[in-house]
Amino acid sequence: MEPECRVLSIQSHVVRGYVGNKAATFPLQVLGFEVDTVNSVQFSNHTGYAHWKGQVLNSDELHELYEGLKLNKVNQYDYVLTGYTRDTSFLAMVVDIVQELKQQNSNLVYVCDPVMGDKWNGEGSMYVPKDLLPVYRDKVVPVADIITPNQFEAELLTGRKIYTEKDALEDMLHAMGPETVVITSSDLQAPLGNDYLIALGSHRKTKADGTRITQRIRVESPKVDAVFVGTGDLFAAMLLAWTHKHPNNLKVACEKTVSAMQHVLQRTIKSAKVQAGEGNKPNSAQLELRMVQSKKDIENPEIIVKATVL
Repeated sequence: MEPECRVLSIQSHVVRGYVGNKAATFPLQVLGFEVDTVNSVQFSNHTGYAHWKGQVLNSDELHELYEGLKLNKVNQYDYVLTGYTRDTSFLAMVVDIVQELKQQNSNLVYVCDPVMGDKWNGEGSMYVPKDLLPVYRDKVVPVADIITPNQFEAELLTGRKIYTEKDALEDMLHAMGPETVVITSSDLQAPLGNDYLIALGSHRKTKADGTRITQRIRVESPKVDAVFVGTGDLFAAMLLAWTHKHPNNLKVACEKTVSAMQHVLQRTIKSAKVQAGEGNKPNSAQLELRMVQSKKDIENPEIIVKATVL
């Protein structure tokens, strides 16, 4: 039996639907991880709905929760996973916690999804306060081991526009700290055509003798004609799991992650269309990810999306 692997996941939480911790916990548990969750926000539902209510955790409250774990000596983790955050002091406190956990366990892996914004119709905009950017850039990314920005977030972090694959795969994000960088989505032209979305990954490892090996990959997945929420959280969680199971093979880890994503999204859109009825556009509630129904695909995904080694 594999030794128990523990994840501390600090993300948003919703009562209804699948984003943040709700999107990350189930797949991680299905794949054999023990998950402890801290909810950075607790909302009734995600903000894609017309209405939402809830609370935002502040840095003092986060510190208090962590102190409780510490007092009971149960703050031993193999992974930390973070996603959506709205507050700079909260984010700075996350960095303090990660650094303390890394002092306890030098093998701890921090997986960071730097959720800041996205592009719509070619135009990028931030959906968190702008003062989070310098905290991500100067404090968070340097202590992260794996980061999963989209193209817009990668551009924000590096201060450079990405026009080509070469731009995306330059060592700038590695130079900031992380060994593994996966740009989860981009508006770059896919070799397979306009109906495909490109993700790009780069894993850089320094061997004991000081030499560096870099593996770079491109993944092209079919576009799905709908707006889903929680896909980035699901992606980061599954990438954590599959890089754990295939630590030196980013190609296989990404193929399993993206293939599982495709299975979940195809099942979700099919179900949403049935619920909406012929000719009607599915609403936010109908487009909630079909996670439980996709358990087998998350656990053992049939590889339907292949990665290209660059």
